[in-house]
Amino acid sequence: MYAIIRTGGKQAKVREGDVLDVEKLRATGEVTFTPLLLVGDDGSVVSGRSALESAKVVATVLGESAGDKIDLFKYKAKTGYRRRQGHRQKYTRIQVTSIEGPGIAKKAEAKPAAKAAAEESAADKPAAKEEAAKKPAAKKPAAKKADEKPAAKKPAAKKPAAKEPAAKKPAAKKPAAKKPASGSTAKSTSTKKGSAKPESSEE
Repeated sequence: MYAIIRTGGKQAKVREGDVLDVEKLRATGEVTFTPLLLVGDDGSVVSGRSALESAKVVATVLGESAGDKIDLFKYKAKTGYRRRQGHRQKYTRIQVTSIEGPGIAKKAEAKPAAKAAAEESAADKPAAKEEAAKKPAAKKPAAKKADEKPAAKKPAAKKPAAKEPAAKKPAAKKPAAKKPASGSTAKSTSTKKGSAKPESSEE
């Protein structure tokens, strides 16, 4: 479980046994804080003001410590104003001893229940082992004998090689058709046309 406490204007999350530095406290021995929030191990949350009035976080003061040194420097241009200052914040080191609150489950109360559950599970384990021993073991498939060899595959029959196509012979050239003479064509055209008349034989 853990609690949220407020001290020195700051908040801190604490558990039992935590050691932390808080703003300087003028106290020695034991210090008591009123928590702002309580959360149990089972996830229960207490945040009501009336319920938290009876809750408390008890811590023991271990000593004092100081933070890192901080350098301060102030100046104003063209006036010759310069100021230097150092600061080390003082802290009080405390150790949280106990967290008390209503309706909060602690680890000490939860442990017996966990132990009882562990014992029950341990008692169930021997019974499960006996049941497993009673069951017959599953038969394993018989291993193949080493003498048995797989049958050798027969080589495939070779196919005859395809015949190569014969080389093509060049085709014989055909003789060109003879064209009729130009005179014969003129005669044929004159005979076909009826308008052309033969020349007169009279002189």
